[in-house]
Order: sequence, then structure tokens, then C-alpha cells
Amino acid sequence: MRIAVIADIVGSRTLPDRAAAQRALEETIARVEGDLPLAERVLRATVGDELQGVYPSLDAGMAALLMLRLALPEGIDCRFGIGIGALGEVPSRAGALAEGPGWWAAREAIDAIHAKQSRTIPGARTWVVADAETSTADVRVANAYLLARDQLVSAMSPRTRRLAYGRLIGLTQAQLAEAETITQSAVSQALGAAGVAALVDGFAQLRAGSERRTDA
Repeated sequence: MRIAVIADIVGSRTLPDRAAAQRALEETIARVEGDLPLAERVLRATVGDELQGVYPSLDAGMAALLMLRLALPEGIDCRFGIGIGALGEVPSRAGALAEGPGWWAAREAIDAIHAKQSRTIPGARTWVVADAETSTADVRVANAYLLARDQLVSAMSPRTRRLAYGRLIGLTQAQLAEAETITQSAVSQALGAAGVAALVDGFAQLRAGSERRTDA
């Protein structure tokens, strides 16, 4: 089940250097994909502050977007709309244009998460919408997880996000302490206070799910 992802930059119009932010975002996307290749089509800029990408499964997409949120440099954050449904293309002289129920669902999802962030859940960043043929129970479970996950990540300091990212890619606390020039005890305390163990365990569950689907 391939999924469509539409991303946009939070507060892009207020960034002091929009061009530098775009470069930093694209470099971060490349870094994340280099550390753990999960995308079928890597997120890439389309128009304005928007990016589009395709992942082979919902598990893979949610895992990759967690890594990206944690890896983003200070001052840059993104929203993500995940769409489940058939993905198609419309031929164009400018290149194939993304089309189909999966993309319509991703657009609906990013509009929904933007509304939630603006009104009642400031830390929300990711939402899933599916076409009529997908189980709504699966989507509800995914969205419940994503709301809780985003709240944890949004509350983290830039350093804690770096530490969490390191744990996701398998770095030890000793390696993280050396990289941040702090003690291992400080790393342990930061990870524990931010609930990173839950993120790491949840990430492992997503990876296991995406690997099972790849093997199937």
C-alpha cells in the first residue's frame, strides 16, 4: 500500500532567510534518507514551501517522518499530510503531475493538521486521511499515535531532538555524549525526561511492520 505525503514548512513566511531554510530542509531530507532509506520517492519541493513524496507503506512513511522531524535544524519545522489511496499521474509538458485519491487524501490531511495546530493542538504536525476503501479503524489508530508522538517531539529542545535521532539510528549514549560534549549521565537524563524510550520503541514497531510488508 503506497502512500502519498505532502509536507509544508511551518511559518515559512516569517523565516528570516527563506532560501537558506529551503537548503537546510533539503539537506536534512537527504541526510535522513542516507541514514535509513525508506522512501519510494524522496520528498522534493514542488511549489512554494510544499514538498511531495511517496513511501511504500504507512509504517515506512511514519518512521521516516519521525526521523525527519527530529533531524530538522533549529528554527525549521514541517507539517505532514499522509494520504492512503491509489496514486496516479497526469502527463504534462512540465513533467508528470501527481494525481489520484492518495494525493487528494494527503491534501485533506495536511489541511486537517494545519487546523488542529492552529486551534487546539499546537504541537500537532502529522495526520493521515485515507480513501473510502481503507479501514477507518487503521487510520484512527495511526492518528492517535501520531498526535501523542508529535506532542513529545514538539516539546523537545534542539539538543534532545538530536539525541533522540541518534538513538533511532543506533548510536549509544556514550557516542551521543561525546558528540554533544556532555556527560553520559546528562544524555540519559535528557532522554528519560523527554520520553525518548517510548519514541524509540514505537519506531522499532514501525520498522518491523514496514519490513514485514517488504518481505510479503
